[in-house]
Amino acid sequence: MNSITDIAVCIRRWDYSETSQTVSLFGRAHGILRGIVKGAKRPKGKFAGGIDLLTHGQIVAIVKPSSDLAIITEWTLQEMYRGPRDNLDANRAGLYMADLVHHMLHEHDPHPKLFDAFSKSLSALEDTKRISLTLLSFQWAILCETGFKPELDHDAQTGEAFEGNESTYAFSSAAGGVVADTGTGDRWRVRSETIKLLRNIAANQSEMNAQSATVDRANRLLAVYIREVIGKEPNAMQWAFPEK
Repeated sequence: MNSITDIAVCIRRWDYSETSQTVSLFGRAHGILRGIVKGAKRPKGKFAGGIDLLTHGQIVAIVKPSSDLAIITEWTLQEMYRGPRDNLDANRAGLYMADLVHHMLHEHDPHPKLFDAFSKSLSALEDTKRISLTLLSFQWAILCETGFKPELDHDAQTGEAFEGNESTYAFSSAAGGVVADTGTGDRWRVRSETIKLLRNIAANQSEMNAQSATVDRANRLLAVYIREVIGKEPNAMQWAFPEK
């Protein structure tokens, strides 16, 4: 048996028994870890109500090679992320981000850079004026980190550079990015300002003045692309994008 210590965010939780729960934690050093928290729901237990969804803490866990579930022996709460608890839109965005982590990462596969982006994004959701931009930046980050970064500057099918005066583009999930808008094939038509916004996000440029409609279109484009990448629609997508 190995004992590990890590900082982690709870991305899923389930009832296991009347007194215990199972959790899925995204750890900075150890990636996704599923574990059982024995006695979590006992009012006077050391976990004081269990590990709550979208909370950040330090964990100590015992990992057994013969078991799919680690045993969580300690949890020290460090951050509750007020945004998702105080605002419905922030809550939906946070749950969607957690769902993306669950679907796009493998267990025990650490991604410390993405963990930092996730934690930063959850904190940023407290700014209700930037919820959509925060979500857009995280969707971009997880696509890049998992090897599905969309091609924006060249035609993803031909490799040719765009002229720069296009009024519309097309996006092909099969090709993995932007392609010429020929009006044919399995592709989605995209406005040029949507692609410009994504290019600025990729370049880490501030987008404080981005039009909300453009941010929404860019978010939905990446969400649909992610749906194609993982082969199904994450449950939380309908909460983050209610009209879907």
